[in-house]
Amino acid sequence: MLTYTTSGDARRPTVLFLHGFMGSAADWSETMAALEDRFYCIAANLPGHGGSLGLPYPESYTIESAAKELIDLLDDLNVSKAVVVGYSMGGRLALYFGLRHPERCAALFLESASPGLETEPEREARRETDEKRAKRLETEDFETFLEDWYRQPLFASLARDEELLCRTIEARRKNDPGELAKSLRGMGTGSQPSLWEELAGLRAPALAVAGELDEKYIEIAHRMADAGPGLRYATTSDAGHNPRVEASEAYLALLQDFLHSL
Repeated sequence: MLTYTTSGDARRPTVLFLHGFMGSAADWSETMAALEDRFYCIAANLPGHGGSLGLPYPESYTIESAAKELIDLLDDLNVSKAVVVGYSMGGRLALYFGLRHPERCAALFLESASPGLETEPEREARRETDEKRAKRLETEDFETFLEDWYRQPLFASLARDEELLCRTIEARRKNDPGELAKSLRGMGTGSQPSLWEELAGLRAPALAVAGELDEKYIEIAHRMADAGPGLRYATTSDAGHNPRVEASEAYLALLQDFLHSL
């Protein structure tokens, strides 16, 4: 069972928040506080993160299992359908959830998310990369791993604000490296099935959001919007891979406008 936090009135429309790799339900606390007057907010800890640790089988850490756990979570909270908001890994899970379990998904708000890699050679190469990272998590100093992770070009815009970067890394230090390794193997991009060909059948309204400095995910968002008739895209200025953190006011405005349009 996934652990979670909630806020707001359970009688109101539900928004389900899914964090990224090395994140937790706590990442959404400010966003939830801004929405709880009008929505019932749920933030789940995904497998290997927060309190969702020590799951019984390797398969428990896969995207398929995580989606089923989300259904169980909604059932336990007597929620029939939710707007799903996901960032990065959580965005990939949100999209998978919306496509494979459309009866439980009212809409999708996808931040820096992807439908996965399109070809098996691409997925195989990514699985090899994720396996190397997983082994580093299991055998090397976690602090070094974190420093290297945030030196990736993907996070260059985040590193512009040293205080913000330090706060982010400090929050990530709370993770269990062994659990993160299981997450990488089970829910890494290389292990995810490609969802590109399924986008045309997406039934829920969806918005793909990317920071204007994140060229890779801007291109992905454009392609997603072209492939899915109910899917739109938006960009946030002066932000990279994590607009919620780097451009919080613009991100929140986009999310509120999206929720109020439903």
